[in-house]
Amino acid sequence: MLVTGTSGSGKTQLAARIATVLEVPHVEIDALFHGPAWSPRPSFEQDVHRFSNEPAWVTEWQYSSVRAHLAERADLMIWLDLPRHLVMRQVANRTLTRRLRREPLWNGNIEPPLRTFFTDSEHIVRWAWRTHRKTAERVAHLLDQNPSFIVVRLRSHDEADAWLSGPLRHSRRQGL
Repeated sequence: MLVTGTSGSGKTQLAARIATVLEVPHVEIDALFHGPAWSPRPSFEQDVHRFSNEPAWVTEWQYSSVRAHLAERADLMIWLDLPRHLVMRQVANRTLTRRLRREPLWNGNIEPPLRTFFTDSEHIVRWAWRTHRKTAERVAHLLDQNPSFIVVRLRSHDEADAWLSGPLRHSRRQGL
């Protein structure tokens, strides 16, 4: 299963919650991608192919080099389609908190200094602003290519909570 949404929308947290309900592995794709010093890990694509050959898993639909492969292997996509103002508040708060706490992320990386918001065009907050609409474009393209692919679009955290505790939990009980 795939979870998609803008950077900072909460897709990793949602993916982890889905994996818990379904009792399947959650593979955090950022952890596979980012090596030390924020460098791409050479084994990234190989690692993605390895876990996606398993019968059940949940991950985030990111990184152009593996997006098509993941869509071929998945049976369902959850699209966390939150309003831009909410995503921006979340990604800014998350980035600030991680930086101030110097929270270790993947392979020992930490958020860069806050001033890089002004100097780095790829800063995660700027990235989230610039790419907010791209998720909709990617989902539309996927559905153009495969009209029968199932996408569940959730437009708020309340909708996500309701879906997790309702349809998803019910499907788990039914063994679907």
